[in-house]
Amino acid sequence: MEPVYHEAEHFNPETMTRSGLQTGEYEGCLFSGLDLNGADLSASRFSSCTFTGCNLSMAILHKTAFREVTFRDCKMTGLHFEQCNQYGFEAHFEHCILQLASFTEMKIPETTFSHCDLSEVDLTGSQFPGSTFDHCNLSGAIFENSNLEKADLRTSWGFQIDPEKNRIRKAKFSQAGLPGLLARYDIEIE
Repeated sequence: MEPVYHEAEHFNPETMTRSGLQTGEYEGCLFSGLDLNGADLSASRFSSCTFTGCNLSMAILHKTAFREVTFRDCKMTGLHFEQCNQYGFEAHFEHCILQLASFTEMKIPETTFSHCDLSEVDLTGSQFPGSTFDHCNLSGAIFENSNLEKADLRTSWGFQIDPEKNRIRKAKFSQAGLPGLLARYDIEIE
């Protein structure tokens, strides 16, 4: 079956077919209010697209390409972004639920997470230099051998980042975030 090409189309529950999103290339498209829970988005390419109010939880992302994509008010629980096509990967997240998602070993600098729930996200070996984590819940997030140089975590909370196991040079933290940087030393901060 030949992959489909869509440009500047709006996909919503009223315009979707029963078969869901077909494998193909989507450029400048808007996806709103779709339930793509467990959908197979493998080998599809999304360029300059916006997903608003969609449920993408547990979607299959094998070799999926996201280039200049914005996710807004989306539920994205358990996604394995490391399975995506890494070439040109660029995504920004606003008011999204990304619990239990995985960005293991990804190199995605200057990514923006704004008002997102990133609890229990796996960031092992990931490279997020210059990224912004604005008002994000990072409770239980796994930071191990991660590069967060010049990242901004001043308004985020719940994280535990071991400075000896992660690169945090010139990263920005608030005073309220200090316990998350010093947790390994088992000291009391008042």
